[in-house]
Amino acid sequence: MPAVVAIPDTAGFARNFSLEVTRPAAAEIAGLAEIVPPQTPVYFSAVPTITQREIVAAAASLRKAGLEPVIHVAARRIAGASALQDLLSGLRDEADVRRLLVIGGDVDSTGAFADALAVIQKGRLREAGIEEIGIGAYPEGHPRIPAGRLEAALDEKIAAAAAQGLRIHIVSQFSFEPARIMTWVRQLRACGIGKPLKIGMAGPTSVTALLRYARRCGVAASLRGLVSGAASALVGHVGPDLILETLSAAGDLGDVAPHYFSFGGTLETARYACEAAAGRHGAGRAMARSN
Repeated sequence: MPAVVAIPDTAGFARNFSLEVTRPAAAEIAGLAEIVPPQTPVYFSAVPTITQREIVAAAASLRKAGLEPVIHVAARRIAGASALQDLLSGLRDEADVRRLLVIGGDVDSTGAFADALAVIQKGRLREAGIEEIGIGAYPEGHPRIPAGRLEAALDEKIAAAAAQGLRIHIVSQFSFEPARIMTWVRQLRACGIGKPLKIGMAGPTSVTALLRYARRCGVAASLRGLVSGAASALVGHVGPDLILETLSAAGDLGDVAPHYFSFGGTLETARYACEAAAGRHGAGRAMARSN
């Protein structure tokens, strides 16, 4: 196992991290609460097969464990306006949920809400006790949406959320290329978008898992880099070490923080996040080799 080496300049950027999880078991939630600081934001992803009852129960478990549940709401998977209100009511009453991540949901059919913008405009989120929403964004573009439309949609969603009195932050899809992320963040800032950014990055895991999730999520440029060896340093880390170092060193990006996708496991990612937040390096590499 390699020695853990202190790198002080990563700690400030990495301290206010959030995690993204998918259907964690009760034992995982309990373990997570023992690892991360109290009130750490934990985003609960909207997988297609999950029921509203399961979502509410998971949010309540996260809240009871002392964590801050942030629930994904996938617009095109909502059966109707009443279903959305039922979900929001359950989240409020049983888990005191005040934050959502509002996304379109990558499905072809549309229900009552055609996209995330429709949920923001018509979902009566403030009435349901929601105070803040996250909006998805894509440093490498989206496989199904033209770049110009992505930019316009981001502006529209920010404006709609502000009109509803909602606080806003932006959550990016994960990428494996620090330079691409830096360029994207600076473009947002140059366009006058100063909202807090949560920079999506894959937590430590095996190369095989990274390739699988990159294909599934349409992270084409990063995937090509991994396969060709252009990102060999990052593959060697099998975690976002280089991204953390690059963003920490930039120093002029405004309110930015890591958002970890727990592809290698919820608890492993949580441990990595805490090591990074403490300014320590090397844990991700050690865990990756053990997978």
